[in-house]
Amino acid sequence: MSQDETSNSLPEPKPGEHPFAPYVRILGKGKRGSRALSRAEARHAMSMILKGEVEQVQLGAFLMLLRVKEEVPEELAGFADAARDYCRPGAPITVDIDWPSYAGKRRHAPWFIFAIQLLADAGLRVFIHGDEGHTPGRIYTSDILRELGLEVATDWYDAARLIDLQGFCYLPLEQVLPTMSELIDLRPILGLRSPVHSLARLLNPLDAPLVMQGIFHPPYAPLHQAASQLLGYERAAVIKGEGGEIERNPDTSLTVYQSFAREGSIAQEDWPPMFERRHVKPDNPGAGQMRAVWNGTLEDEYATGAIVGTAALALKESGRANTQAEALAMAEGLWQTRDRSRF
Repeated sequence: MSQDETSNSLPEPKPGEHPFAPYVRILGKGKRGSRALSRAEARHAMSMILKGEVEQVQLGAFLMLLRVKEEVPEELAGFADAARDYCRPGAPITVDIDWPSYAGKRRHAPWFIFAIQLLADAGLRVFIHGDEGHTPGRIYTSDILRELGLEVATDWYDAARLIDLQGFCYLPLEQVLPTMSELIDLRPILGLRSPVHSLARLLNPLDAPLVMQGIFHPPYAPLHQAASQLLGYERAAVIKGEGGEIERNPDTSLTVYQSFAREGSIAQEDWPPMFERRHVKPDNPGAGQMRAVWNGTLEDEYATGAIVGTAALALKESGRANTQAEALAMAEGLWQTRDRSRF
């Protein structure tokens, strides 16, 4: 349903009020008076925010009221509707997987980058988008890519070039949708994450047939699953990823929250742990450790499990493999035949 079709259901400001005031009021009228926004209301509210039609005090109140209330799927879908209107690419790009990267890593190196390289080696085209610097002490995707000698895309045309060249690219959110990047950067000012962190993971600006999403807090997984279903994404897979990124922790079991737009259904799939005992986290995760693992001078069971396990998950969800066993065997084969001189 388009916004025009639902415009008569949008709230009207009272005489003398700012046009955005009704949205703050809907969320802030207390336990009995407040309610969730409809999808149309959420779309309109986010459109106003992205167009700069909201005062800063209203923006802070709106985001934190949502944070306290906790967003619902219809709100996230409406926010994504608006955001997707403003982040259309300036170049034709076809990809197989949308891979949001917004958390940053702390305990372990970002092994998912090597998993993406294996997927590219298998012929899958992966678009990574993300934001960095909002939480101190984390390893962000753009930084580690540069340390590994890989380019970070500077605009949509550069993203198209890199995907054609290497099968994947990373384009910062400030290039995809600058206003949303500014909203995420409010975290150290507000002291809390806002629904924008969830929204960014739902953008899928290139309409990839598979949307992978990593979250940190397990209760958010069904929320992302339901919002992906509302947005009509062909297939989406949500996991509690290591550090909040799309990366499998091979030491633990994994639940994948799936949604399928064509079938109009949702499902869950469980993957067992890859190891019987947990591994000790490394002292200095980073590019040096990653290079050594890739070129084979460092044997790291956890790292290999994270790489192979993450690649297997994406191979299964993308339809390249039909079973978990087949996906793991395929990922292991890609790992064993990798170009060890690449990094």
